[in-house]
Amino acid sequence: MKTQKRKPAVPAEPAGTDAWQKTPYANLVRYVPSKKYFARIRVGGKLIRQSLKTTTLTVAKLRLADLEKAERLLAENATAVAGGKMTVQDALKTYRTRLHGDRSLKPRTKAYREECISKLLRTWPKLEELDVRQVNKTACLDWAARLGADACPSVFNHTVGTLKRIVEMAVEAGALYDNPVRFIKRQKERPKQLKLPTHDQFKTFVEAIEQAGVCSCYQAADLVRFLAFGGFRKSEAKNIVWSDCDFEKEEITVRGDPETGTKNSTVRQVPMIPEMLELLCRLRKSRADEAGDQRVMKVAECQISMDRAAKLVGTPRVTHHDLRHLFATRCIESGVDIPTVSRWLGHKDGGALAMKVYGHLRNQHSKAMAQKVSFGVTQPLQPASPNTRFESGRQPINSPKSAVQK
Repeated sequence: MKTQKRKPAVPAEPAGTDAWQKTPYANLVRYVPSKKYFARIRVGGKLIRQSLKTTTLTVAKLRLADLEKAERLLAENATAVAGGKMTVQDALKTYRTRLHGDRSLKPRTKAYREECISKLLRTWPKLEELDVRQVNKTACLDWAARLGADACPSVFNHTVGTLKRIVEMAVEAGALYDNPVRFIKRQKERPKQLKLPTHDQFKTFVEAIEQAGVCSCYQAADLVRFLAFGGFRKSEAKNIVWSDCDFEKEEITVRGDPETGTKNSTVRQVPMIPEMLELLCRLRKSRADEAGDQRVMKVAECQISMDRAAKLVGTPRVTHHDLRHLFATRCIESGVDIPTVSRWLGHKDGGALAMKVYGHLRNQHSKAMAQKVSFGVTQPLQPASPNTRFESGRQPINSPKSAVQK
């Protein structure tokens, strides 16, 4: 017959004695006669006092944290069994209610979160049917390995973040003590390598769109010019109307969506560069009867046309957002400082993001500008003969061989 192991007896706390000594740390006491440390915690209304089996304070602190976590996990399991289980579907329902009720989030952000939820449910079959306690560390790491095999770092990180928010609903409800998704490490997101068309390639690219032979080819070409000459986001260009174009001041007011505004919820003015002014004057002349509240662009997107043109011209694929990068690149290459370009793009960080993305262009421009700086005292360099060597950039010193010949 097996004998059951008995836990070591815990000394009682006699009233009026100094057998128990307090420590500077919560839930940690010391039993003076044995000099050992004890945990004294209350979980679910129940007082637990247990020996940590050490006389070293640092070791006792570590064991106290482990014991407290284990006791709370046991308590939460007992509570969940007694009060019924909470499934992932329940947590997801709570998360969706909060997501769509958050008025600080833009509709596109909410739609993207829903895309992340769809990605999560596709890569983790029957997740909604699981009890939240089954979403443990091991299960999360196994799912992350499957997701990371075919998802780019950006999609991976956003999908993991969505799962973390869903599980957090269970933590708030008391169904879980800790969020196991925190054990999944984020993947490093490398910045996109910009491959933008040159001046000649851009001209040929736009001509290829105009010559596509479809009914909206000219409107698509004008949209490409509009995005490239103004640096607008696609959603911003869609909502620019004629009253936003001030031909006297030669600037365009960018307001964004009528309900949600721009991405940063700010209104900005973008100056018309000569090509933009020429484009808008041509369009306004051909559509002089349109009211001020009519949209300048007749089409909102033209990705199919751009993909076709890129194949014909032989350039890398160009997206609507790449045209925004193209605008910033041309501005910096023309000598416009990065903080000014950042304001035109609608950034609110004073140029930090623009510096990160386009900083290499500033360095190239800086080197080119440095060649124009002169004090007027530098003598032009004379071409050196093959037998001439220089010392610290000073006058040439003849080689020993030539001196012997002399």
